[in-house]
Amino acid sequence: MHALAQTVTHYCPSNRHLAGLMVVLVGSLFCLWLDVSLEVWTDGRVVGLSSLTLAILLGMVLGNTIYPSFADRLNVGVGFAKGQILRLAIMFYGFKLTLTQVSSVGMPAIMTDALVLTSTFLLTYWLGTRWLKVDKQTTLLIGSGASICGAAAVIAAEPVVKAEAHKVTIAVATVVVFGTIAMLLYPFLYHLGWMQPWLNAEQYGIYTGSTIHEVAQVVVAGNAISTEVGDTAVVTKMIRVMMLAPFLLVLSFVLTTDNSDNTNVGDRPSLIKRIQQVKVPWFAFIFIAVVLVHTWVPMNAGLVRSMVMLDDVLLTMAMFALGLTTHLSAIKQAGIKPLILGAMMFAWLILGGGVINIAVSLI
Repeated sequence: MHALAQTVTHYCPSNRHLAGLMVVLVGSLFCLWLDVSLEVWTDGRVVGLSSLTLAILLGMVLGNTIYPSFADRLNVGVGFAKGQILRLAIMFYGFKLTLTQVSSVGMPAIMTDALVLTSTFLLTYWLGTRWLKVDKQTTLLIGSGASICGAAAVIAAEPVVKAEAHKVTIAVATVVVFGTIAMLLYPFLYHLGWMQPWLNAEQYGIYTGSTIHEVAQVVVAGNAISTEVGDTAVVTKMIRVMMLAPFLLVLSFVLTTDNSDNTNVGDRPSLIKRIQQVKVPWFAFIFIAVVLVHTWVPMNAGLVRSMVMLDDVLLTMAMFALGLTTHLSAIKQAGIKPLILGAMMFAWLILGGGVINIAVSLI
């Protein structure tokens, strides 16, 4: 009971958090407004530019100009947004999903997502750490974003990986750049007729949902063909999102195992002890619980919309806070290698992901 009380208290901001949280909240609301306004102003021609992207870009501009003058006063609240607010956002993400959606696309989509996720993450880790010599934290974050659900997966993995702010930003940048290219490239190739010999319309939807980074990008790429294809693509994508919780648990276990390798062979902890050392990402499992509640408990549609809007605000707050604490000098020091890694995984998702989709469709 005492532990539960401590947890609740941990997620309740105090007076010292308020100034930073107010700045982050105002910034996130502005980015949400700007996202909608850009679509109206450009008559829908600016596509796939989400509020999360705008938040991290605006946050970085302010973080490298105005924010340092006020950092001493605001850092505590901004840090709360990057930590506790982020975890709450991942929990509430479950209001965007139901198990009914999963059943509507069937086993092919589930198999495809699982294979794409596993192969993409493992290949990213091998290429990043062994060949390109990118630091381990950045590699893990890029792999998380490419294999699961873009920026949301990157910031969800950050508490497990314990990465610095600029490494998270680099990983998010790869998602934004290559996910946006994929969003435009996939429909173009489909309309050229290059995909039809291999994938029918429904299979194209699964291919899109299983290989494009962000949910917003999947929506655009799928609906560019038809509404039905768009629905299949989004549901397939949401199945990938639901794999986030078990992925984070496995990642936490592996990182705990790696840390134990620093001890002498005779002193290494047993499997049971390593399991006990795993920092369980409880917020990810609460996310799964929210999905189950959303599926099985009748809810007012207005309530669900409100929770989805709240989640959008919380996620945008976390990204804005991340941008404020990202310094361009740190990104510059990271060099070109993370971008090369992101490009290689983009090519893998197109080609390797395509092969996986075709193979599953033949089963």
